[in-house]
Amino acid sequence: MTATDASLTRPTVTAAILVIGDEILSGRTKDKNIGYIAEYLTNIGIELREVRVVPDLVDEIISSLNALRARYTYVFTTGGIGPTHDDITADSVAAAFGVAIDHDPRAIEMLSERFPADQLNEARLRMARIPAGAELIANSVSKAPGFHIGNVFVMAGVPAIMQAMLDVVGPTLKTGTRILSETVRAGLREGDIGTALGEIAKSHPLVAIGSYPFWSETGPDTNVVVRSRNPEKLAEAVLAVKAMIEAEQTRLRG
Repeated sequence: MTATDASLTRPTVTAAILVIGDEILSGRTKDKNIGYIAEYLTNIGIELREVRVVPDLVDEIISSLNALRARYTYVFTTGGIGPTHDDITADSVAAAFGVAIDHDPRAIEMLSERFPADQLNEARLRMARIPAGAELIANSVSKAPGFHIGNVFVMAGVPAIMQAMLDVVGPTLKTGTRILSETVRAGLREGDIGTALGEIAKSHPLVAIGSYPFWSETGPDTNVVVRSRNPEKLAEAVLAVKAMIEAEQTRLRG
């Protein structure tokens, strides 16, 4: 077995993102974390399968978290771990796991690196409340930690802080085989190639093929994205797509 063959037998590692916050659902805050996490996970061989956005309601958070953590290898949450009354993620996670929650001395020590004792008021100390048994996720930006319990990683909603936490978490994750991709610009409308593209997809079952229309400087166009964990199967499908596009372009010109 070659190194490539061995990598293709690695188990698939999956993930979900649970975005928590009324401000996302209302449109007041535009999410910038989903795309970043998705790209990060794809690059290390973890397949993002689902994203949910839930309001600041304990029951909604608990039910979604329990569903996702049972279904996927990892769950990443963002939002709701700040100092205000509506930051209820930590309490909800503790309830989902059936554990107690209290001020964690380790988290207080981290906060003390930024805030002197007379500024560690009740609001800021809320950020030190951690479910029992959780491990902390360091935060180099504002010091208030995230945490990890079971297969759930609880991170901040502020993009810069979330990214710093993900850099800490990433090296600890188990990973699968990376999904490779190649994009082919068709120079054609999606409707021109839809039927033929479907036939190619049927004949290449180990490859995922998607078409994405856009408007270019010369008019309607389409990008065809081919994805696979197997580089040989990917190359075969890309050749088939390119040949189909060339044939269709010739036909339309003729």
